[in-house]
Amino acid sequence: MADLRNNFVGIKSPNPFWLASAPPTDKAYNVERAFKAGWGGVVWKTLGEEGPPVVNVNGPRYGAIFGADRRLLGLNNIELITDRDLYTNLREMKQVKMNWPDRALIASIMVPCEEQAWKSILPLVEETGADGIELNFGCPHGMSERGMGSAVGQVPEYIEMVVRWCKQYTRMPVITKLTPNITDIRRPARAAKAGGTDAVSLINTINSIVSVDLDNFAPNPTVGGKGSHGGYCGPAVKPIALNMVAEIARDPETYGLPISGIGGITTWRDAAEFLVLGAGNVQVCTAAMTYGFKIVQEMITGLSDWMDEKGHKTLDDITGRAVPNVTDWQYLNLNYVAKAKIDQDACIKCGRCHIACEDTSHQAITNVVNGLRHFEVIDEECVGCNLCVSVCSVENCITMEQLPAGSLDKRTGKVVDPNYANWTTHPNNPMARQAAE
Repeated sequence: MADLRNNFVGIKSPNPFWLASAPPTDKAYNVERAFKAGWGGVVWKTLGEEGPPVVNVNGPRYGAIFGADRRLLGLNNIELITDRDLYTNLREMKQVKMNWPDRALIASIMVPCEEQAWKSILPLVEETGADGIELNFGCPHGMSERGMGSAVGQVPEYIEMVVRWCKQYTRMPVITKLTPNITDIRRPARAAKAGGTDAVSLINTINSIVSVDLDNFAPNPTVGGKGSHGGYCGPAVKPIALNMVAEIARDPETYGLPISGIGGITTWRDAAEFLVLGAGNVQVCTAAMTYGFKIVQEMITGLSDWMDEKGHKTLDDITGRAVPNVTDWQYLNLNYVAKAKIDQDACIKCGRCHIACEDTSHQAITNVVNGLRHFEVIDEECVGCNLCVSVCSVENCITMEQLPAGSLDKRTGKVVDPNYANWTTHPNNPMARQAAE
């Protein structure tokens, strides 16, 4: 059986599945139940500085995006950091860590961007026995308007400065949580590394308005007739998160920097994708809020079974395995040629492939042959775009098949070249022509 034990920057847990900082980790009652369900660790809901607790809205805090079957695809939240007293949180954290010494307990922290504020809270957190801290530089609403959260995360110089303070004033490992609300995720990651961070975590929520109430003409969730931008999360953000994790994992300046992957993880497969793209562990929120804490049991079993099937013994065997295969468009092989092929036995003749290709692509799929309804790929027109595979109603009914080297591509009339070639040397590339000259 695969060994799922996780060691992330010296923080040990029985598996790589942590609950992210959010309502599910707001109090001891929740965290204890999460650990009983099997979660390897939690990041406690973000703590603020000493004094009056933050004020959250008392009305709706979530808006949602649903699929056609009403499956939750994304949540938009306008909730802020914990609205419970700091010392209440600290007492509960200490007790939970004593009760569950084998589980990871991380304190998420967000205080003003002032050295004294960080210097004051770190010893209090350290006294709880927490395994590490996560600097919340991601929250895009409410706190950012107060100069915290993503207001810090969008300024690399601030990130580096605060990380340096934290590394100076605490013995605990420092995880820097990055905001996705930025043009180039590599810049804040580089700044965190320069400041001495032990790891980064990403992504935090994406700034968004999830929908508009067309009766009240106000964004959802609507509070007293008004709405606000909030943080978007859930399965819909996973592609953005995977890309940002991969960008940090393959950047020469941050290569090897430990990453805790966050963003739309719902199944073991989602988790595995983050791990192979360079994440050392994963954090989950929306899936737990949608399906409950016990969803982690399916994640653990699924990941373990897949690793056993593939012969992977430990998490180290898979972590980062896909990173070398992530490249820039200009380096993709332009001599690779593929064509779509429809399995006629599996085809249910719904016609979706034909409509998609006929109306929006390359008119490369028939709908009638010899007077009968029949869907077949026209190789002379097929560019191998994969659209038909994406819209097909039947899994694996349409597949993409590579043309072997030396065969004829009926669309171009050229023989498939066995040699690798990319845009950097293509004759149509003006930069390539300049370099040749």
